[in-house]
Amino acid sequence: MPMIDVYARADLFPVGADRQLGIELTAAVLRAEGVAKPGPFHLDNTAAYIHRMDPKGVHTAATEQARTVRVQVLTPPGALNRDAQRQLVREITEIVTKVAGDPSQAQRTWVLLTEAAEGGWGLAGTAFGKDEFAALAARAAAARKTPP
Repeated sequence: MPMIDVYARADLFPVGADRQLGIELTAAVLRAEGVAKPGPFHLDNTAAYIHRMDPKGVHTAATEQARTVRVQVLTPPGALNRDAQRQLVREITEIVTKVAGDPSQAQRTWVLLTEAAEGGWGLAGTAFGKDEFAALAARAAAARKTPP
């Protein structure tokens, strides 16, 4: 149940590309977390926020109107091992570059992976930690095995 935030100039991605970004980034994060077949629980609770910013509000030391992209992924504690982190950064960069339609965008795409603190992941009024996530996963697995 990661949270994904993409910050980019409003004109960096084509009009109407937000949904594509959200779907592709969600799939990449869930793959990195080891979710082979995302179910409704994963898909309903993984959110991608596409922040299209005024071009005058994106700066670097070199330019007043930078074409940088910042993608921040917040995951529950322990969701990504080191190999998964490498895979995810590579995939996110590829997705952003493809959707932007500019191969050089990879050099200006920052991916920040943030892990919530134990108990620092809240949903439905519950502060989730490892025990709560284990119980949630067990319930989801049991629900998948129950015939309709």
